[in-house]
Amino acid sequence: MTPVETLTLAAYFFVLIVLAIYGWHRYYLVYLYMSNRGNEPRQGPPLDPLPVVTIQLPLFNEMYVADRLIDAVCRIEYPSELLEIQVLDDSTDETRSIAESTVRRFAAQGIDIKYFHRDDRVGFKAGALEAGLRSARGEFVAIFDADFIPTSDFLTRLMPHFSDAKVAMVQARWGHINQDYSLLTKIQSILLDGHFVLEHGGRHRSGRFFNFNGTAGLWRRACIESAGGWQSDTLTEDLDLSYRAQLEGWEFAFVL
Repeated sequence: MTPVETLTLAAYFFVLIVLAIYGWHRYYLVYLYMSNRGNEPRQGPPLDPLPVVTIQLPLFNEMYVADRLIDAVCRIEYPSELLEIQVLDDSTDETRSIAESTVRRFAAQGIDIKYFHRDDRVGFKAGALEAGLRSARGEFVAIFDADFIPTSDFLTRLMPHFSDAKVAMVQARWGHINQDYSLLTKIQSILLDGHFVLEHGGRHRSGRFFNFNGTAGLWRRACIESAGGWQSDTLTEDLDLSYRAQLEGWEFAFVL
């Protein structure tokens, strides 16, 4: 065999081994999910008294969906005096004026919603979350990216899981608004459902670590601070904080 043929064959078997390991891992996650189907997360009693919750909405050039997100978040059912909303906008386009006017509209209705804009974007999303946290008054922090539409019962469903003092973060499953739009959106929805239902479900129900997905999650603020806060020296600040927190002994919950 020539050196080129040897190199090609080695590369082929290397890729084959990687795919085999990945496939085995997928089957193992299915096994974990199926063998732990009965270990569903159980809600505790409603928290009494209810704590203050801060909802953070990090935005960057999301002019087409910013208004929709803010409108949905302002409809979340929770005592108004215990709910604070922070719009953390690092945008450089029309998103800034759209988000700011939407915030003013809801603030005029008596909702505790504030608009923050940074010009430097230091730390990107992690920096925006950390900056907002410094002025937040909530004991718990919910985070939504711009392309999400949280349901009005989001806090009602997730808050009771924090009756266990060891639970630091509750991740909600992502849904779809355009699942039937095209073949591509159908495939994407299948892949996301597999990730959340099988991977997160299998990991959580078998007592293994899993991570916050950057959005649609609710954090205990004390955990964020004790684990070192949001750090921007990584491309995956959500994964980074998740594992730092769980290595400290905090527990996560996943809710379908």
